[in-house]
Amino acid sequence: MGEYNAFYYMSWFSPKLGIDLGTTTVLVFVPKKGIVLNEPSVVAVSQRENKILAVGNDAKEMIGRTPEEIIAYQPMKDGVIADYRVTEAMLRYYIKKALGRWNLFRPEVMISVPAGVTSTERRAVVEAATKAGARDAYVVKEPILAAIGAGIPIHEARGHMVVDIGGGTTDVAVISLGGIVASTSIKCAGNAMDHAIADYIKKTANLGIGDKMAEVVKIQIGSAVPMDEELTMTVKGRDHLTGLPRSIEIGTNEIVRAISKELRVMVGSIKDVLQETPPELSSDIIDNGIIMTGGSSQLRNLPELIFRRTGVKARLAKDAPYCVAKGTGEALKHLDTYKKAIISKR
Repeated sequence: MGEYNAFYYMSWFSPKLGIDLGTTTVLVFVPKKGIVLNEPSVVAVSQRENKILAVGNDAKEMIGRTPEEIIAYQPMKDGVIADYRVTEAMLRYYIKKALGRWNLFRPEVMISVPAGVTSTERRAVVEAATKAGARDAYVVKEPILAAIGAGIPIHEARGHMVVDIGGGTTDVAVISLGGIVASTSIKCAGNAMDHAIADYIKKTANLGIGDKMAEVVKIQIGSAVPMDEELTMTVKGRDHLTGLPRSIEIGTNEIVRAISKELRVMVGSIKDVLQETPPELSSDIIDNGIIMTGGSSQLRNLPELIFRRTGVKARLAKDAPYCVAKGTGEALKHLDTYKKAIISKR
């Protein structure tokens, strides 16, 4: 009986953490406190000493600015673990930072994974979290968490379509009765748009810019459809012909052209899921519209583009970048209710 009491005591006091483990950003949600941590999923490693120098914001500052022996890279690629050891170290750092140094109990952790994740990739996430200090690790698919975080009543017998566009993946899913009815996950999202912008500027203006600059361009003047009143900005980089620094002026409609292929792929994935959706749920989706979450869904006029291409109204969820993280917190609070959505536990 003493053993049972000890276990009950442990689980009662065990802190709970929800982690949105994204390709570009890691968000940590603590029930009753909200999002306590929002940092880039970047780790700086010293090759000479094989040692981790910085994680998160400090490491992101180093991207493209490091000497040869220091590498700043992202251990998550397209929403899944690309470098296991570094991901584990990154998770350990974030868990410790979120809980504070005086915490004695190992936390229960819920982590988001893309809808198209394989069982091997899922196991890798669970193992990395357990080794990083979690007592229990649960894994839930991103569209379910995004829907919970956006305040959608997922247990109703009604169809809801969620489009979660992050840095590495775009997850599209139709949810009804607490489960996913039809879904797809494509490796084309915010990062792909950044690369496309950098390539376009290189081809048209012979100017080399980094991914960081491309992201700034996308956020400041990017749009999904051409605009009558264009926004403009000055872009600085290195001239490919002379090798010297140079700056150019660029407008919104050029960015629309630059990312048109990526947007076509994303809209195509929405159409694919709509085609797979049973007729009863399709009529619900027409009534409810498409709910968009994730950081990259904030691109100007993206709901308008989706409406033009699919005929279904789309709207941005409140606090779109934080929906998945909020969903982890909500699901942790009501583990029994969301049992069906939880994929695995170790």
